[in-house]
Formats: sequence, structure tokens, C-alpha cells
Amino acid sequence: MIPPEEASARRREIEDKLKQEEETLSFIRESLEKSDQLTKNMVSILSSFESRLMKLENSIIPVHKQTENLQRLQENVEKTLSCLDHVISYYHVAKDTEKIIKEGPTGRLEEYLGCMARIQKAVEYFQDNNPDSPELNRVKSLFERGKESLESEFRSLMTRHTKPVPPILILDLISGEEEIDTQEDMILEHLPESVLQDTVRISLWLVEYGRNQDFMNVYYQIRSSQLDRSIKGLKEHFRKNSSSTGIPYSPAIQNKRKDTPTKKPIKRPVFIPGTIRKAQNLLKQYSQHGLDGKKGASNLIPMEGRDDMLDIEIDAYIHCVSAFVKLAQSEYQLLTEIIPEHHQKKTFDSLIQESLDNLMIEGDNIVSAARKAIIRHDYSAVLTIFPILRHLKQTKPEFDQVLQGTAASTKNKLPGLITSMETTGAKALEDFADNIKNDPDKEYNMPKDGTVHELTSNAILFLQQLLDFQETAGAMLASQETSSSASSYSSEFSRRLLSTYICKVLGNLQLNLLSKSKVYEDPALSAIFLHNNYNYILKSLEKSELIQLVAVTQKTVERSYRELIEQQIQTYQRSWLKVTEYISERNLPVFQSGVKLKDKERQMIKERFKGFNDGLEELCKIQKAWAIPDMEQRDKIRKAQKNIVKDTYSAFLRRYGNVSFTKNLEKYIKYRDDQVGEMIEKLFDTSA
Repeated sequence: MIPPEEASARRREIEDKLKQEEETLSFIRESLEKSDQLTKNMVSILSSFESRLMKLENSIIPVHKQTENLQRLQENVEKTLSCLDHVISYYHVAKDTEKIIKEGPTGRLEEYLGCMARIQKAVEYFQDNNPDSPELNRVKSLFERGKESLESEFRSLMTRHTKPVPPILILDLISGEEEIDTQEDMILEHLPESVLQDTVRISLWLVEYGRNQDFMNVYYQIRSSQLDRSIKGLKEHFRKNSSSTGIPYSPAIQNKRKDTPTKKPIKRPVFIPGTIRKAQNLLKQYSQHGLDGKKGASNLIPMEGRDDMLDIEIDAYIHCVSAFVKLAQSEYQLLTEIIPEHHQKKTFDSLIQESLDNLMIEGDNIVSAARKAIIRHDYSAVLTIFPILRHLKQTKPEFDQVLQGTAASTKNKLPGLITSMETTGAKALEDFADNIKNDPDKEYNMPKDGTVHELTSNAILFLQQLLDFQETAGAMLASQETSSSASSYSSEFSRRLLSTYICKVLGNLQLNLLSKSKVYEDPALSAIFLHNNYNYILKSLEKSELIQLVAVTQKTVERSYRELIEQQIQTYQRSWLKVTEYISERNLPVFQSGVKLKDKERQMIKERFKGFNDGLEELCKIQKAWAIPDMEQRDKIRKAQKNIVKDTYSAFLRRYGNVSFTKNLEKYIKYRDDQVGEMIEKLFDTSA
């Protein structure tokens, strides 16, 4: 049993908890009621808001649609007004641009082209929308007038600013001399940059909008004239300056005129002028003097002095060829900036025709003059062709590059001239060889002293000139070959042909000299003549590269000439036999010392002394007037002859000098042996 006190306390405790739970339950009920009330209020508010939104939407949407329609109408009105303004503007184009078009594009090209663009658009509009409108005719007329003004402006710009390139600038362009402070070369600036840009813009407009190509004809005519005048100016510069002061090569030009083409530095090409003046100066020198300084004679005239003016013309032509290449290259660079691409080759072809034709005509004239000279047997004319032909061949790769894309007839002009020169040169070489062989043996043409014949000096000098043009001369000869070996042309083949040709000339010369030597009545003089000529030929071969060139096909040429020279020395020495045979031991009387000579023996000794004296005096008198220009050979021959005669005479004197064969001893023993030697030492010396 629970005590009553504990039960009472427990009950109170439970009642207290129950009371608290009831209070909590009551609070929860109140809260739920409040929440329900709030929910009802919120639902009521949202329902009211939804109702209002629907009312607002029903009111706004019609207004929005109406506003959108109004905006579209406004835009259409604005577009319509803009179109109207645009259309109306076409009706004002003629009025707005007429003044500018009439005044022309000079000084305001940008503005002028803008006006032309407006006029063109007006033309297109009226053609599409109102072809019967009088405005169309007006803007069309204005457009044509503007186009003509642009064409005129193009012509005016090209005419005003196209000047011939100064000769000194061309010489700088083609000169191979490097400037000390730069490794760069130069190009020409034909037009000022602003003018170039204007011509380019006009060109593009005329092609794209003007549908006009006439300006291209204007361009090539003006530039062609400039190119031709530049080259002619260079030629005239040569005529004025070459003979006296030489051709000046200057890196700068003083007092250049405005719009004169100037130069920009870039890499410089190499140009070497021809050597014709050097060769012709040698020709003049040797045409007047033989090996010993005495004038020779021959009807073969390859070495006549050439006029200085011709020298200048040849050098000028060579420079003009190089000038054409460089100027044409420069013209093509300019042309590519101004002329549309698909018209460039044709325009360039037309542009260079006049200058190229003039060069070819001048080259043909040189060939024609050479042919006429060859007919006259003036073979020095071939020297005119050699440097030109060599230069044309050296320049041909650049020529071909410059003429790339031009017509076939244009490309073939230079090869045709080269072929003509090769044919003429080869004909000259062959005729020269034939004339060396056939030069007549005229007595009055022969040197009286037996020195070198002009034919020999001319022939050797001519061959020596070929050394400067070996490849060119070989190519000339090869061009006439039709054999299979010629078809596989090479430098070695060319060299062998030239060697064969030189051997042919030398062979013909030897035959002719042998024939000429027979003109002399004295065999000794004939021998001296042949000796001098053979020695001259050998020395000339040895002093130049001719000996190496001849050795290509004739290995023993040097030995052969030495043998010929020795043969002539021996022939000459035989001329003294008629002197020495008087005092030789053959048929001399034999006597014993102290025995008196018989009259017959005394007479024989007298005759021997007299015959020797007379023969010695005669030969010394005659041979003193003969010449051996080569000092070494002259001393050698005199020494050998002196030894032979002196030794023989000395032996004769020892044997008969003290013999009593005459009372007048001085009459027969006129000379001591040393005096005989001195007399022979004076042979071949006209001053003795």
C-alpha cells in the first residue's frame, strides 16, 4: 500500500503535467486557427491580384499592338523618305558634280573620282528605273566627259613627268664599279611617288569603270619615246666625251632637273666594256711598223688605222645594248604597277619595239659594214664584230629574261643578229686565212733588208687579237660546222676548232713566205728574210697564249719553227763559202821552208788573198744593209760567222803571212784577223 502522502503527491504531480499539456494543446489550437486565417487572407489577396492582372493584360495588349503598328508605320515612312531622298539625290548629281567635272581632276584626283562614282551610280539608276529620263542623257554625257578628263590627266601626268634618263645615270646603272661604302646597287625611280599613285588609280578606274584601254597605248607610246631618247642620249654622250675625256662614271648627278629619273640603291650588276679600242690601237701601231721599226708593205690590209669615231660608235653600241636591258627591266617594273596584269606583256612588247628595232638595225649596219670591208680585204673590220658579238652573247640571258612573254618575233631579233654576226665573222676568218695564202709575191712589196714582212706582222697580230675573243671566235667557226661533232658543241670543241684555224693560218703564212722569198735574187737574203719571219712568228707565239692554243692540235709547232730557223741560218752561212773557199787548205800549194816559190805558186797565193779580200768586202757591204731585228739572233749569227771566217783566215795568215810571194805585201794582206772579226760584227747594222 502506497502511503496516502505519496499518492497525494503523485496525483498533484500528474495533475500539474496534465494542466501543462492542456495549456500546450490550447496554444496549438490557437496557432492553427491563426494560421488558417492567414492562409485564407493570402488566398483572398492572390485571387484579387490574379483578377487584377487579367484585367491589366486585357487592357495593355491592344495598346501594345497598336503601338507596334504605329512604330512600323513610322519606319516605313522613314524608309520611304530615305528612298525618296536617295532617288531625288540622283536628280541632283549632275548639278552637284558638273563644276568639278568641267574643271578636271588635276590636283584633286580623290574628289574627282568620288564625283565619278556618284555619276556612275546615277547612270545605273536611271538605266534601270527610268531609261527615258532626260537626266540619264545628262549624267551619261557628264560621265563620258569625266572619263575623257581622266584619260587626258593620265596622258598629262605621263607626259609631264616622263623624262629621258640622264646618260651618267645610265652609266652608273650598267657600271660594274662597286661603291666603297655600300654593297648595294641601284634602280631607277621614273616617276615621283605621288604621281605614280595617281597614275595607278586612274589606270585602275579606267579599266574597271571606264571600260577603256586606249590609255595603255598612250602609256607605251610615251614610255617608248622616253626609252628611245634615253638610249640615244647615251650614244650622243659617248660622241661628245669619249674621244677626249673618256666616259665618266659618277655615283651622283649634279643639278638634276625636277622629275628626272633618280636612282634607289640595290645590288649593282657587273658590266665590262669591250676591248676593241686597245686592239685597234695595236693594229694602228703594227700597221705602220714592222718588227724592226721599218715600214713593211703588202696588199693585204687588215691593219689599216681605224677612225676614232668608229671606236666610239662601237663602244657606244655595246653600252647601249646593256643600257637597253637595264632600262627595259626598269620599264617593266614600272609597267607592272600601272598596267593591269593581263595587258602587261602586250604593252611591254609594244613599248620596247622602237628601241629594240633601232639596236637591231644598228647591229645590222655594223654587220653590213663589216661585210663590205671584208670584200675590200680589210679584215680589221672583224674586230668590230668580236667585242659586240661577245657582249651580245653575254647579255643574251638577261635579254631573254627581259623579253619573256613577248611575241616570238620580238624574242628572235637578238638571236638573229647573233647568227648574222657569227656567219659574217666566220666568213671573215676563212677569207683572211685564204688571203694569207694567196697574197701575191710583188717585188716592190718585199722589204729590201730582208726584215719581217707586213703580211707576217699583220697575220700574227690578227691572231693575237683572237686571244681576247677565243670563245667568240671558236663559236663563230663552230656555227659553220655541219658535222656530227659540231652538233654536240662544247667549249673544248670550240677551242680545237680555233686551234686548227690558227694552225691553218700559220701554214698558209709559211707557204706564202716561202714563195715570197724566191723574189730575192740572193739566196742569202732569201734565207735572212725567212729566218726573220720564222723567228718573229715563233717569238710572237711564245710571248702570248697562242703557243698553248696552237699546241691543242699541233704539239710540235715550237720545235718545227726552231728547225726552220736553223735551216735558214745554215743556208745563210753557205753564202760565205765563196769567201772562205779562197783561203781553205784545198788546192793550196805545198812548199818547203826556205825554198823559193815558183811564179805559178806566188800567183796562186796572190789570187787567194785577192779573192778573199774582194769577197769579204763585197759581202760586208751588201749584208751590212740587211736586217735581223732580233738582237739575240743577230749576235748569234754574227758570232758564229765571225768564228768560222776568222778562224779560217787566221790559219791562212799563219801559213802564208810570212811567205815571200810579193814585194807589195800590203796590197794582198789588207786585214788582220781581228779586223776581219770587226767587219763581220758590223753585219746587219745600217748605222755602222
